[in-house]
Amino acid sequence: MPFPKQYAEIAARTRVPAGFLVMAAFLWFAQPTPATMLLGVAIASAGLALRAWAAGHLAKNQKLATSGPYAHVRNPLYVGTLAVGIGFAIAGGRWSVGALLVLFFLLWYLPVVEEEERHLAKILPGYDDYRARVPQLIPALTPRYSGGESFQFALYRKNREYQALLAFLLTLAALAAKTLWRLSL
Repeated sequence: MPFPKQYAEIAARTRVPAGFLVMAAFLWFAQPTPATMLLGVAIASAGLALRAWAAGHLAKNQKLATSGPYAHVRNPLYVGTLAVGIGFAIAGGRWSVGALLVLFFLLWYLPVVEEEERHLAKILPGYDDYRARVPQLIPALTPRYSGGESFQFALYRKNREYQALLAFLLTLAALAAKTLWRLSL
């Protein structure tokens, strides 16, 4: 079911500030344990790695990315974001808060994905063929494209993916501190 264009535009403009509010609530209500931290951080780390890999293949609005993770899934940055969120939800040890994080993804990020795909279809030659061959959010096990550009650290920097790394590390530090605090009680 497509989201209305106006809603998608509002979601795009508000997803980062709304994400900070959701993350603050998550950290407040989190009840991490060493076991939930181990499993959750492993999943979140995989999501962060996927985001980094994708950012090094993406020349935004300039060229259709079909290499690296883009050969498997059209939106690896969002898939990575979802994996980070699920990982941190597990690390936080509160399934109800985890469900809210998934709901946030569905209500804020899915409309943005749809809007971005409409935009890309207009500006990037070959996008319609790419969309027909590569799944939107569930990665194909085998690549749907071969060849293409290799990972470029310059693109990683240009796409400011280091900001996701910083947010990841800050969240990890907050969860670790909360885990230690809970263990000391």
